[in-house]
Amino acid sequence: MKSFILKSIGAACIALSMAGCASNISSDSYSDQLVGQASRTFAGTIVSSRVVNVEGNNEVGGLVGSVAGGVAGSAIGGGFRANALGAIGGALLGGVLGSSVEKGVSQQKAIEYVIQTERDGLITVAQGIDNPLGNGQKVLVIQGKTTRVIADTRP
Repeated sequence: MKSFILKSIGAACIALSMAGCASNISSDSYSDQLVGQASRTFAGTIVSSRVVNVEGNNEVGGLVGSVAGGVAGSAIGGGFRANALGAIGGALLGGVLGSSVEKGVSQQKAIEYVIQTERDGLITVAQGIDNPLGNGQKVLVIQGKTTRVIADTRP
């Protein structure tokens, strides 16, 4: 019984650690690999915007949940057959639960901007909702591995 409790606590810790797996979609954040790299920037005007859902993946959560559930489930029962059935059931349940947890913690809101640029016509960019921009606002589009839209504060 003590082994089952320890394994269950370990599985719960693994599932909770997945809460940090959501990608940072903020326009204010750069990964360390992008710092120091030059990007093209061009001017435009926002013609439309809307809030959209950003769906995270659930691949790692399902895998981690399956492994943790299998380990925890194998502690159920007193014989080989009961342990094997517990491991299979635990892996299936853990996979479903792990996928759901990861999807829930990685789902985010973003704003999709349609921008009339001065050189390329219309483009669409989605980014985090931390610094919302309004329709008709002059903006700068910073184009690189990750494209960002920021307010154009030039006079």
